[in-house]
Amino acid sequence: MLTRLALLLCIAGSLSSVARGQALPTVARRADLQIGAGYVDGNSDYDPQRLKGFAAYATLDVKRNFGAEIVVHQIKSSTGDNIYERTYEIGPRYHRDYGLFAPYIKVLYGRGMFNFPNDVANLAYNIFSAGVGVDIKLRPYLNVRGDYEYQKWLTFPPTGLTPQLITIGVAYHFPGDIRRSQHY
Repeated sequence: MLTRLALLLCIAGSLSSVARGQALPTVARRADLQIGAGYVDGNSDYDPQRLKGFAAYATLDVKRNFGAEIVVHQIKSSTGDNIYERTYEIGPRYHRDYGLFAPYIKVLYGRGMFNFPNDVANLAYNIFSAGVGVDIKLRPYLNVRGDYEYQKWLTFPPTGLTPQLITIGVAYHFPGDIRRSQHY
């Protein structure tokens, strides 16, 4: 009787490992995050001079090719008149991976602050923007970015403001939530 019970336990134990013999996915990501900063060169239709500054951005891709981007731009005049444009934007983005290259498009909404010449006024406006760019993977944890963005500042006097920005940046790419294969 004891040998039959031991044999039954051995068979049951071996069947349980066969039932769970498939491996879990080798790599599974819940989200893909990168945080970066860059140099910005802007063409504002308010000031004839090019405005230069910086950007800070983060992207979070929650699906294979879809995600969101948040970006802050700060550009200013170099003529000493203290003109600057600062924007805070967020919105969806779509990208595709082609080896080391990940081109993307984005549509953003946010708020822009404009400082008029010689600090006459500092006013805020709602803005929409659309952009395209490419992230280039230098390392698994390091991306370089080239980005173009067209902004539309609503209700800016007299007919709106439409800056165009070019950003060259670098970002740290976080590895995400990776689960290793588990065999039983």
